[in-house]
Amino acid sequence: MSRTAESDGTPAASSNDRLGFSRLLQDLKSRRRRFRQFAGAIFVFAMTLAGAPRLNEFAVGAGVVLLGMSIRLWASGFVMKNQVLATVGPYARVRHPLYVGNLAICAGFCLASGRWWSWLVALAVLLLFYPTAIQYEDRKLRRLFPDEWDRWAAKTRALLPSATPYLSEHGQDQPRWSLKLSMMRNGEPIHILVGVLCLAYLYSKNLA
Repeated sequence: MSRTAESDGTPAASSNDRLGFSRLLQDLKSRRRRFRQFAGAIFVFAMTLAGAPRLNEFAVGAGVVLLGMSIRLWASGFVMKNQVLATVGPYARVRHPLYVGNLAICAGFCLASGRWWSWLVALAVLLLFYPTAIQYEDRKLRRLFPDEWDRWAAKTRALLPSATPYLSEHGQDQPRWSLKLSMMRNGEPIHILVGVLCLAYLYSKNLA
């Protein structure tokens, strides 16, 4: 006799449940911010493999990618998650400089790849993952640092840098930029190395 339920009366888990497919689908629906880094990495690798750039496009795109990497390296050196609300360095001008760096990297690989359709793919990825990620991060930071976050957010936009930097009332307590912090907590130099290798491969495959 086939078994349709557990002996205690609980329905047997479906094969999809056992493999975690339903949880994955639920996460993609309601917690897709978790997959933004994975999606970004897949996009970069796809543009590296599918790219067929012209030299001028590649040169400009590589420059934009390096700019985005520099922004991320700068920003990640201030991040002390859930301990201090960083409002100095790039955070004095924009609330999510790491995401600004990601946008620049995506735009740079679109240019460097030479594929017009890459812009459509990049736009779809960004719209799918980043609005919910920004909302989640803002809610969390406001909960952790309510007074300071309100003052900071009132003068600092999410992605568009402000001309005038925010001046924190707790400047002496703000972290200083640290390469060790960037490397140990965020692994940013590793990300930069991978991005540079992707650019080098794209160049050697098509332009060398």
